[in-house]
Amino acid sequence: QVQLVESGGGLVQAGGSLRLSCAASGRTFSSYVMAWFRQAPGKERDIVAAITRSGGNTYYADSVKGRFTISRDNAKNTVYLQMNSLRPEDTAVYYCAADRYVLITTTPSTYDYWGQGTQVTVSS
Repeated sequence: QVQLVESGGGLVQAGGSLRLSCAASGRTFSSYVMAWFRQAPGKERDIVAAITRSGGNTYYADSVKGRFTISRDNAKNTVYLQMNSLRPEDTAVYYCAADRYVLITTTPSTYDYWGQGTQVTVSS
């Protein structure tokens, strides 16, 4: 059983930055693909970024490439999402997710564990 807890969300002005953190319980953190998803009101939950177990491969949604960076620190059981040049359309609840599968996937249903989410609001 894995628990994920997100933090770092909040209100930020357009063009600003936030860093989200996801702290995982247990001693098997390094065994999981980790990802960030986001969901805006009335919209589907979509992949933002993902990272493989050792951090060797990453995935980014086209909408965030060049602005967001996913990273992980397995010694701290933590995954991060550095968000720069934020735009109002980035406003959403951001969820941390873990997948026992070895390869990155982009579909929410393939992920095994989820955090409660953290709200990110970007003002115009």
